[in-house]
Order: sequence, then structure tokens, then C-alpha cells
Amino acid sequence: MSTDDRLPTEIWVKAHLRRCYAEGLPATILRRGDATGGMVLLKINRLELGCAVLTQTRDLAGRPAWLAAQGGALLPEADADAYIERAVKRDPDLWVVEVESRSGEHPFEGRVL
Repeated sequence: MSTDDRLPTEIWVKAHLRRCYAEGLPATILRRGDATGGMVLLKINRLELGCAVLTQTRDLAGRPAWLAAQGGALLPEADADAYIERAVKRDPDLWVVEVESRSGEHPFEGRVL
């Protein structure tokens, strides 16, 4: 699939939010970025365990993937929010989606690298 064949980010995010709702996972868009080409950052809120922050990327084969912030460590929510704030300052087109999942699972496509 070429870059021009990819779904606009807004449609892609909304489709994945529907999957969250279907799986009983509370999810919300914290920040809307560029509707067509913005990258996505996921905040996986594991409640009392902390938050994981995942940044959308592509693997070497061009498939969707995620990079875990801070080496995949769970962060206190305030630290996760500070990380997200810095990322948004660097990329104003960035989308931010929060999913509440005690297990850390989410229906967004792509594996964590």
C-alpha cells in the first residue's frame, strides 16, 4: 500500500475507537491533529498501575507499529501527560487517544517494536 492509499487519520482513529467501544474499553480523543496525515500517540491508562505511551510508526516492511515511550515502562499519569505535552509541541499535527485498559491491551493495529 502506498502512502496515498492510506486512510485519513481521522477516519482511522474513529474506526479504532469503535473497536474500543465494541470491546468495552473506554477510549477518547484527547487531541485532534491533522485530519488527513497526522500521526497518533496512544496513552494506555492502566489505572492504578500507571500509563503506557505508544507512538505510531511503521516497521521495516511498512506495516503499522508502535514505539513505547521510556522503554515500555509504565509511567505515573502526570509523567505520561508531560511526555505527551512535549510530543505535541514537537508535532502540532499529532493525534492523542487515551484508552483505559487494566490489561494494557487495545484494538489499535500494529505491534509494539
